This record gives sequence, C-alpha cells and structure tokens, in this order.
Amino acid sequence: MTESDPFDAIVDAPFDSALSERYLVYALSTITARSLPDLRDGLKPVHRRLLWAMRQLRLNPEGAFKKSARVVGDVIGKYHPHGDASVYDAMVRLAQDFALRYPLVEGQGNFGNIDGDNAAAYRYTEARLTKTAMRLMAGLDEGTVEFIPTYNGEEQEPEIFPGLFPNLLANGASGIAVGMATNIPSHNVAEVIDATLELIDNPHVEHARLMELMPGPDLATGGVLAESAETISHAYETGRGSLRVRGRFYAAEAERSEDRDAGIERLGGGQYQLVISEVPYQVAKGKLIEQIAQAIADRKLPILEDVRDESDEQVRIVLVPKSRNVDPELLKEGLYKLTDLETRFGVNMNVLDATRTPMVMGLKELLENWVRSQIEILQRRSQHRLDQIAARLELVDGYIIAFLNLDRVIEIIRYEDEPKAVMMAEFKLTDRQAEAILNMRLRSLRKLEEMQLRQEKDDLLAEQDELEKLLGSPARQRTRLKRDLKALQKEYGLDTALGARRTLIAQPEAATEFSMDAMIEKEPVTVILSQKGWIRGAKGHLPLDQDFKYKEGDGPAFVLHAQTTDKLLLAADNGRFYTIGADKLPGARGFGEPLRNTLDIEAKAQIVALVVHHEGQRLLLAADTGKGFGAKTEDILAETRKGKQVVNLKGDAKLVVIRPIDKAHDHVAVVGDNRKLVVFNLEELPDLARGQGVMLQRYRDGGLSDATTFTLDEGLSWPMGGDTGRTRTETDIWQWKVARGAAGRLPPQGFPRDNRFD
Repeated sequence: MTESDPFDAIVDAPFDSALSERYLVYALSTITARSLPDLRDGLKPVHRRLLWAMRQLRLNPEGAFKKSARVVGDVIGKYHPHGDASVYDAMVRLAQDFALRYPLVEGQGNFGNIDGDNAAAYRYTEARLTKTAMRLMAGLDEGTVEFIPTYNGEEQEPEIFPGLFPNLLANGASGIAVGMATNIPSHNVAEVIDATLELIDNPHVEHARLMELMPGPDLATGGVLAESAETISHAYETGRGSLRVRGRFYAAEAERSEDRDAGIERLGGGQYQLVISEVPYQVAKGKLIEQIAQAIADRKLPILEDVRDESDEQVRIVLVPKSRNVDPELLKEGLYKLTDLETRFGVNMNVLDATRTPMVMGLKELLENWVRSQIEILQRRSQHRLDQIAARLELVDGYIIAFLNLDRVIEIIRYEDEPKAVMMAEFKLTDRQAEAILNMRLRSLRKLEEMQLRQEKDDLLAEQDELEKLLGSPARQRTRLKRDLKALQKEYGLDTALGARRTLIAQPEAATEFSMDAMIEKEPVTVILSQKGWIRGAKGHLPLDQDFKYKEGDGPAFVLHAQTTDKLLLAADNGRFYTIGADKLPGARGFGEPLRNTLDIEAKAQIVALVVHHEGQRLLLAADTGKGFGAKTEDILAETRKGKQVVNLKGDAKLVVIRPIDKAHDHVAVVGDNRKLVVFNLEELPDLARGQGVMLQRYRDGGLSDATTFTLDEGLSWPMGGDTGRTRTETDIWQWKVARGAAGRLPPQGFPRDNRFD
C-alpha cells in the first residue's frame, strides 16, 4: 500500500475568497456568541454560562459559598471552552457593586475595589448567587426556554434565561464585536417597570411619556448626569448618543443643606474644603486622585492646594483650595475640564433580538421586544404546566378507579399472571395508569387518600381551566404580566436599599467660564524688563521710579504695574509679538531670567515695547517706513513661544511705535526724522490682525520717528525740556491736519528736538 501524498489534500482557492469566508465566520461568531448581549435576558454567553454553572452547583443565596476556582473550572470544563482568566474576570465583574447596578454574584474575599485594585486569584475567593440572579433564572425548570447541547454535546445549557428581571436595562452591557460595539448604561428597575407597564397599557405610547417614567441611567457609582432632558431623550429615541457624567460633591458633615449638596465643609476663619462623595461610572478612584495631584504638580490647578483621600466604605475625597477667596464653582469647573471627574458615556444600544440579529434599538422598540419575549415565556410556562396537569389528571383518574374497585384490583394483582393487562382490559386503563396502580404503596390505600385524590382532581381541573383561558386571551396574558411586574417592582422599589436611585439627573447649569487664566489667583505685580532682556515680577505695585537692581552693564528698559491674571505683550522691532503670563514671571529677589529662556526671540531682534493686554484694547503700530495700522490686542496674542508675526516688514525696516489708543482719542499725529508733522483723523487708520499697514506719512529722506493718538479738541501735548516734568499742549493744531499719507509741515515752536511725543 503506497502512502498518500499530503499535497493531494491541498485545495486551490483564491486567497481573497478563502480569507473573506473565514473572517466572516469569525465575525459572526464574535457578534452572536461573544460580545453582544441578548435582548431577552441582557446576558452574553460567558455570563449566562457562569450563572448556569453556579445554579448547577446549588450556590443559592441561602446556601454556603464555594471556591471561585470550582465555579471557573466547571464553566470552562463543561460550557465555555475559553481561558480561565477571562471567565474569572467576567465573574468578578458580576460581583462588584461598583461595576454592576444589581450584582448577580455575591463574593466573599477580595473582589477588587473602586480604587482600581484587582481581585484576588480565584483560589482565594468564594462566591454564590444573589437573589437577583435567581429571579433572572426563575422558570428554567418550567419549559420556558429551549435547552441546547454544550460545545462537546455532553451537557445541556439554556439558550436564554426566562426570569422577569429586566436585566438588559437594569445592569446594562458593554462589548466590542467585529465592526460593531455595544454600550448600554444601567437603569433603575422600578423606573424600567413603570415604563414597561405604560407600554403594555398603551402600545402607542409616545417616547416622551416613556422618558417621563424612565428619565435616564441609574449608574452603580451614582454621580450626576449633567445633561439636558432633550439630549437624553434623543439618545434613547435613536439608540445612540453621548451623555456627560460627573462625580458628585456632597459633604455629609456640612451644617447647611445648601453647603451639603454643594460639597462644601466650612472650617474656621472663613476657610472651606470641598468633598467628592461619588466618582463617575467606570472611573477608578485612585486614578482620579492621581490626576488631581498631577494637575496640582503641573500648576494646571494653581487655585487648589491639596487633595486627600479619606475614604472608608464611602468615597470621600477632600479638596483643599489655595485660599478662602477661591470660587468653589470655578474650582469644580477646573476639575471637570482637567480630570476624569467629568466623563462621557457613549450610549449605543446594540443588542441581539429574538432571531439573534444585531440591531440598534431605541427605548420603545427595546421594551416592545422584551415584553414580546416575556409574553412568549408566559405562554410556554402555561403550556408546560397544562401538559403536567394533563399527565397528572390521567394518573389521578386511574387512582380513583382503583379506589372505587379496590377489592377487585387486589384480587387481580394476587391471582392473575399478567395483572397489568387484565386491569387495562377490565377497567379501560391506560398503560401509565395501570403501571401507577401496580406501583402504589399499601399505605396509600387509606380512606383519606381517596378524598385527597378527589380534591386534587378538582384543583387540577380548576387550574387547567384558568390556564386554558389565559392561553386563549392576549388580554389575560398582559394582565398576568403586569401583575407579576408589579410584584417584582415592590422588591426593587425606590424606597428600598437596593432600589433607591443613585444617579442624580440634573439639568446642566450655566457653566462657570473656565480658562487657565481663571485658575490664577489675582494679585498685583510690578513687571521689570531690563535693556538686555532680563524679566522679573515683584509682588505688589511698587513705585515705578524707584531704583531696581540690574546686572552689571544692564539697565532699565520697561517697568509697569499689572495683575498676575494679566497677559503681557512684548513687541520686537522685527514686527513679531510674544505673549507671557504675568503669573509665569520669575521672582524679583534676583535679576530675573532672560526672556529668551522662555520665548524664541531672534538673536538680532530687540524688544521695543511691553504692554498689558486688556479686553478691547487697541494699539497703534507703526514702522520706520511710515506705514502703520491699528490692532486689537486680542488679535495679536501669541499662543506659542515662537510668537506671532503681526507687522510685515521688508528689508531693514523696523517696528518703532507701539502705543495704546485711548477710546476718547479721535486723531493721529505722526512726526518724521525730517521733523515734519502730520495730523489726520483716527478713522483713516484701519484695524488689521496682520500686515504692512497703510502709509501714515511720506518722506523723501529718513523715515518715521514717532506717532501717537490724541483728542483734537484737547490739543496735542509733548514734554518740555529739562527736569521740570511739565508738558506743553498746542490746541491750535488745525493747520497740521491733512489727509493720511501727506508729507506734513514743521511742528509748532517748542516741539522736542528728538522728535518724540513723550
């Protein structure tokens, strides 16, 4: 016998079709048998198999705990042929009250915590089912669902769980399949049942009515849903959306209720501290505290002094502000922006329907499908019970015949070789009835037993009649479902410990305007810039004419008053503007630091102006070429250390004039190196964000020396010579007023020889 060539088994096939077929099989398997929950019981296969295995092990809520290793071993050995780590992780999540709104597993031992710590290994922990899990599995023995073979055909497992507990919406679900995902938040069972009852009563109920009864998620860790009712409603109508979830500030020790709700604990001397009592869902408390501490270290939250974790069973994160003057709302807004104290929950209600087809459903469609499945389960349970009643009635009828003919039955059994056949022929019994009579115990032949049998028959016939009416009437089925739902609602009512709503649904308040500038505590500062570009900030508003110390060979260039919340604009003679925060300045104990350590200023460029930015402030910018324009300071703020090119200059041209424009000024005065003066209306000066500008004054030789703005009616002023400090004002200035761009004429007598207006 010749050996077969292994290459004979190779099948030629196009690579793309072979790959697509195999990938499609994998994708469908992931979608339908791994990642998406079934609408009817809200479970994925791994969770369903876990609970089923625990039920088979009789881990009931009243029973003893068993090692988690035993449960995991049964699951991967009998039902779920996957890794033990993934199965145990799924089991741990079912036991965590901060992960699941209504836990399905009760754990004993270390099952992780809200800080983000992992659970202990499964050999160290124990588990059993919760009452909620038992309600979810109620009816498994009553013919309510189909049982399918396990992966190896040795066992049977339920296709779904038939219990009335609305697990999909109650506990939510999340998962990533192939090409699709799901993310469903948890909800309050009492509210879900209210919405369901309304839908049963009125199948044409409006979506808005359902949202009144079930206003939004109820997450395991509580928190605040800071989203408008319209946004929430739209997410539930379409099955997709994004909801903003925040941690909650609540101070149990606060005396006043408004302080308690705002999380403010008053301390002595006007001081206070904020308390975070609930963190957003799926945010680890330890990670959140690390983020807050890092924001303090990076000076992103300069108004926050410290963060402390004082949690025990209850979350208690204490935030200490920098001073008592810090606005609590501003501090909260900063935490929302910079940390996970505010997160987004992406709603994606993608589920498998009764035909195991993935579909994104809105709230109403989801509830309709769930009610339909529960009606079907009710019908199956009723039919199963009817079948049981029919089988029992057959036996009861046989027993009654035996009691009515007891002596003859005994005689047949004693003397006939084939008593079964004789009884069947004589009393017209079925095979099951004759077999049951033969198997009766002598103890059952009491007179009382006959009376009990007749009573049992009457009870069974009455129950049979009720069930047949139930099966024949959709209205009765809806009424029965409503009755069962109301009974369940009592156990999970809003007044119970487990059923009380945890997440506060609040309309988003008008947000406190947040910016990094708002995080800076406002304090006066004196800004000192030397000729060689060394800058520093002295606390307080010091006299501007006092003598400040400079490095040898250096001297004063600019000294001005500002606030730590101000932005400083520095203009270089190459037309580039730079921005630095007054709070970022080095202290004034030494000589400060070179500007070039902070800003990328060209080596040849010189700083020619230092201006404090104020909202709405305009500047007059002019180059020595005679061209210039007006600019708003908010348009020329630079966001990077490289600065912002504002004035475009050609060749050796330089920016020489940067002056604030007073709102009362209405005219511009320009003087050139040739000592010619020109005055024109301020309206002729355009506002630009960047450019060369327009011609302010024309020159044959030289260039622009200085420019300023003034009010024509008050006259043009300039300083007088010497140390007197006096100024001279020329009101009769009309003869110098011409159109912009003129050459001008010599200034009034007494105008400074340096051709400067200050």
